[in-house]
Amino acid sequence: MMLEPQAVYVLRHPGAFALQVIKGFRANQGLLLAGAVAYYALLSIVPLLILIAIALSNVIDQSVLLASLGRYIGWLAPGESDFIVNELKNFLAHREVLGWVLLGTMLFFSSLAFTVLENAMSVIFLHRVAIRRRHFLVSAVLPYCYIFCLGLGFLLVTLVAGSFQALGEKSVEFLGMSWSLNRFSLLLLYLLGLTGEIFVLTSVYMVMPVGKLSLRRALMGGVTAALLWELTRHVLVWYFATLSQVGVVYGSLTTAIVVLLSLEIAATLLLLGAQVISEYERIGSKGPKAPPEPLHTD
Repeated sequence: MMLEPQAVYVLRHPGAFALQVIKGFRANQGLLLAGAVAYYALLSIVPLLILIAIALSNVIDQSVLLASLGRYIGWLAPGESDFIVNELKNFLAHREVLGWVLLGTMLFFSSLAFTVLENAMSVIFLHRVAIRRRHFLVSAVLPYCYIFCLGLGFLLVTLVAGSFQALGEKSVEFLGMSWSLNRFSLLLLYLLGLTGEIFVLTSVYMVMPVGKLSLRRALMGGVTAALLWELTRHVLVWYFATLSQVGVVYGSLTTAIVVLLSLEIAATLLLLGAQVISEYERIGSKGPKAPPEPLHTD
């Protein structure tokens, strides 16, 4: 199979390509964009989780649902999943107070992060926006369609994870010896979470940028961002468990600070994955030596 010229260049010059990605990320004010995405994600994550929990609690047992949510919230906010799950449990216990006004408010806030993320992607993929703009109605409806798809995806992941957990309670017996499948079950759960993470990131890169993006290039960005986040997530878990004094400094604000910091790093890596795709495209259109083009305002 013939490789694309861009792929040949990246394989031959990985260091130069990585440097080009970093330069392009700085030129696009990537950290500033990540801060905006993280702030609105902090406002959006609780309403989004509440909507998903309310919808799926009608299909899945509540304890199973909260356990699954807690497992994957821990991937996004290391060390703070128990607090968030307890708040979700309290809300589900009083779901009868949910009115149409509150429901509309949660829908609005849960879509904010997607809107800001789309704007941030427009900066990184400026060459696409200049050629073809997205209709404003598509941008308005897109967050709600994506939330619906996220709910369906989480339902599927929860059902599969339940099967893997049930497998962990069994054992294999051979020649009078017994081996527990618990470790195998934990490995499958981890791989399921990692696969789901790559799938979500890939879908973001497929949907958010203007114009059609091939699955191969979206997957390239998704794998890059997911692997970087996995490395960072384990470092954060170790840091908060051993060295961090954030609880002493911030007191009752600890959860908000930790979640915001985690979201800031996650948003940075998400946009960095988008920058990888953007620079990969620019190799083919302007050549590998083309300098990054920062966003200019009049």
